[in-house]
Amino acid sequence: MSTTTDQDAADRLAAAHDRLERLESDLELDREQLDAVVDACRSVERVLDRWEERATDWDDFQGYVEFRNDLSETLAAVPEDVPESEAFVEADAHVKTGSATQALKQRDFDAAREALAPARDHVERREELEDARREYREARRAAKRRDDELAERIDDLERLVELSEADLEAPVEELREPIETYDDRVRAAFATLRSEEPARELLAFAETASGYPLVEFEAPPEGLLTYVRDHPAGRHSVDELLEYAGYSASKLDHYVEDADLLKRRVATNRTYLEGLSADPLTVGWPPEERATLLFRTRELVSLVNRFADEETVAALRSVRDLARRDDYDRLRTAAVARADLTEAERRRVESGAVEEDLAAAREERERLRAALEKYG
Repeated sequence: MSTTTDQDAADRLAAAHDRLERLESDLELDREQLDAVVDACRSVERVLDRWEERATDWDDFQGYVEFRNDLSETLAAVPEDVPESEAFVEADAHVKTGSATQALKQRDFDAAREALAPARDHVERREELEDARREYREARRAAKRRDDELAERIDDLERLVELSEADLEAPVEELREPIETYDDRVRAAFATLRSEEPARELLAFAETASGYPLVEFEAPPEGLLTYVRDHPAGRHSVDELLEYAGYSASKLDHYVEDADLLKRRVATNRTYLEGLSADPLTVGWPPEERATLLFRTRELVSLVNRFADEETVAALRSVRDLARRDDYDRLRTAAVARADLTEAERRRVESGAVEEDLAAAREERERLRAALEKYG
């Protein structure tokens, strides 16, 4: 997490806002007038810079002519009512010769640039204003990032406080044992499905399971699913197909009708097939919140009974019944605390440091949100 404090972010935002507001209020011109004089000044200065070397070369009369034409065209494009119009007239006068026998000198260009000083002041003001606007945008983004950081920190600290209140002596084994029994059974059943049942059955199951929102199965690639449905190779198990995909074409001809097609369909989807596991069907430890466990086990029952034996489904129903216990929340909180709280975190909770950090974070965020509301 960033080491920037809310006061840093709030102060930066306030200062950037005040600077921008001051510069905007000090402007003597409206935006259209400011843009006009700035654009004109920069255009004339570019012409001076571009032609100075040639226009001051006694032997390059053509360079002087082209310079005068360029400057005349540039000045002709400047609006007649442009602010500081006299500065442009004066600058032009400094870089004119009285006759063809006279040549411009570097001091003439220096004088022309000096004559542009009133217009250049507006250039500097607009640059300062643009810098202030950029600084304000960055300060506002930094304040919003800090607000997000504080929100995340508060959530983390609140969770530590909640876990610190858990009854660490609670009999969490009453949850762990049924869950581990089910998880072990469903892993074994799924391993059998992978190694012994036709691949078309496993992939059909995966396709069905992918439609259940609380069971995170990825749907099979369409080409792979069509292949195992429509070709005899689909009668082989997924583990067998993966093994066959590593065979040479001549050896594979003894096992399937079209060796090249199997390699295209199976080898190109090896990552998906190897990743098919029972993990999305397990409950895991520590278990989920009551409502999530209830809804998820409901979905799991309708899926697991498609391939697992009755003992496995019964074990799953026992897990579902855990979420209906009156003391489920207390036992789960204790389980989460045991699993997630480190020894250092326990010591910080016991010392009161976590409560102090939480109070400070809340106070910081309150001040920062006030700054965002006022200046953001």
